Amino acid sequence: MASASCLSLLVLMALALAASAQLSSTFYDTSCPNALSTIKSAHTIGQKKCASYQAHIYNDTNINQAFATSLKANCPSGGANVVLAPLDTMTPTRFDNAYFNNLLSQKGLLHSDQQLFNGGSTDNTVRNFASNPSAFRSAFATAMVKMGNISPKTGSQGQIRTICSKVNS
Repeated sequence: MASASCLSLLVLMALALAASAQLSSTFYDTSCPNALSTIKSAHTIGQKKCASYQAHIYNDTNINQAFATSLKANCPSGGANVVLAPLDTMTPTRFDNAYFNNLLSQKGLLHSDQQLFNGGSTDNTVRNFASNPSAFRSAFATAMVKMGNISPKTGSQGQIRTICSKVNS
C-alpha cells in the first residue's frame, strides 16, 4: 500500500513539474479555484537540476540573497547544469507545508514557485498553508480529487504532447 501511495505522489509531482511552465493562475478556476498554489505544493518533495533554477538564482530579485549564494556554489553561471538541489530545503524528504514557509522567506528554488508569493493573488493562500498544515493537507487532497475528475480532451480538441513540458508546434 505504501508503495502505491509513493508512486501516486511521484506521478503527481511529475505532472506538476511538467506543467509548471504551462499553467496560469486561471487555468483551474472553473473546476478547482486556488488549485495552482495547491498543486504546485507537490514540490515539497523532489529535486531539480541546476538548469531549472539557474536563471532564478542569478537574475531574479525575489530570492533571498544568502539562499541564492549557497545555490550558486554548486550551480555556477554557464557551468554544468546537472547538479541537483532539493525543491524544499527544510524537509526535502517529507510531504508537508514547509514548502510554503520557504516561499515566505523567498527561498523558492524555482522562479515559478516563488511567483506564488510575490505580491500577487496567491499570497494569502501561501500564508495560510504556511501557518496551517491541516488546511494545506485538506486543500491538496481536494485539489487532487478535483483534478482526477477533469475530463480529458479527446480527438481534435486536445493533443498528445511529444515532449511533456511543451505544447506541440
